[in-house]
Amino acid sequence: MNTININIKNRNGETLSAHMVKPLQGAVKNIAIFAHCFTCSSSLAIVKNISNALTSKDISVLNFDFTGLGHSEGDFSETNFSNNISDIEDINSFLTENYVAPTILIGHSLGGAAAIIAANRLPNIQAVISIAAPSYARHVTKHFGNLEETIDKRGYAMLAIGGRPFTIRKQFIDDLETHHVEDEVARLRKPLLILHSPQDKIVEIENAASLYHKAKHPKSFISLDGADHLLTNKDDAFYVADVIGTWVKRYVAIEESASLNQKDTNGEQVLVYHETMVPYTNHIYTSSHHIIGDEPIDFGGNNLGVSPYELLVASIGSCTALTLKLYAQRSKWDLQEVFVYLTYAKKHAEEIGLDIEEMGKIDHITKKIKLVGNLTEEQQLKLKEIASKCPVHKTVSGPVYFTTHLIMENENN
Repeated sequence: MNTININIKNRNGETLSAHMVKPLQGAVKNIAIFAHCFTCSSSLAIVKNISNALTSKDISVLNFDFTGLGHSEGDFSETNFSNNISDIEDINSFLTENYVAPTILIGHSLGGAAAIIAANRLPNIQAVISIAAPSYARHVTKHFGNLEETIDKRGYAMLAIGGRPFTIRKQFIDDLETHHVEDEVARLRKPLLILHSPQDKIVEIENAASLYHKAKHPKSFISLDGADHLLTNKDDAFYVADVIGTWVKRYVAIEESASLNQKDTNGEQVLVYHETMVPYTNHIYTSSHHIIGDEPIDFGGNNLGVSPYELLVASIGSCTALTLKLYAQRSKWDLQEVFVYLTYAKKHAEEIGLDIEEMGKIDHITKKIKLVGNLTEEQQLKLKEIASKCPVHKTVSGPVYFTTHLIMENENN
């Protein structure tokens, strides 16, 4: 993926800090706007994790900080819920004028409520996703404690949210009263996906039930069982991204990114792209395919794709199966199915019965083959022999010589 930093002026002349996360190849074709939660910012883990994962679905995601939050200009104490909605509208206008009109609106928590309301005002939005959203905007005041009385009498109060101090003014609460999310969702004539955890202690699951009950079809609900409000577990965030990416294609025509051409791959067969912001996730491109590579969570990765050694043994297994099929066809043998089971491990020579002088552990690949068909024992033994002669097996087992070049930055311009 690529990240484009963007500064966007809202209708009040304040600069909103934003960045677009987009797939590596191709132009920006499908844009989702992500509205973050109350007093949060676009740097929140849930925003980054879901956005990064959606790029593999050919969806670019515009993340931004609401007025007065994160790196955006403005005084948060002077803003209100109406500003959140207008910020979404202004972001939408900027993208429509400078890229393409966004078709997807995603909102988390109070940002989800803002997304539902904004979607009614934006004809280009074709699908709406709410994550842990309240069914009434004033829900956020439940977490003000006894300070709401102070705000009502004095006009403002300081409160700590997530360990940070915020000034909340009476006009903020008064503004919340003017917005009726249930009424807005009832008149929403766009596909709506509601995601919510039954264990959410910040915005209770009853809010999702109310939104779903009021909404018209097409509407969908996904229970995020076991997740917390902020989806701090990466697995929960990636699951949400997978659900969104699959669900939205039923309602929005997602234009797939073009395959990489020779210029993209620098004239080579394969391009592997990794952005250092993400621990181990990388994107593997050929001229016509895209594969996600990663490491397991136990190794510090996100487990979004196959690991390097899984890719290695998979290539051996694929080549083995195809070689056996072709050999059996030429021999006119009744080979119907081939199963190749492979495992890579580091082992000592004596563990695998090798009498060699080798210090430490050596690379070892176990290949088990299951042949299905009307085959004689002699034919099966011959196919076992052939299995070790597939091109990739021979490449890996023989000496391989590498030539590595460093491409300087100006060579790509």
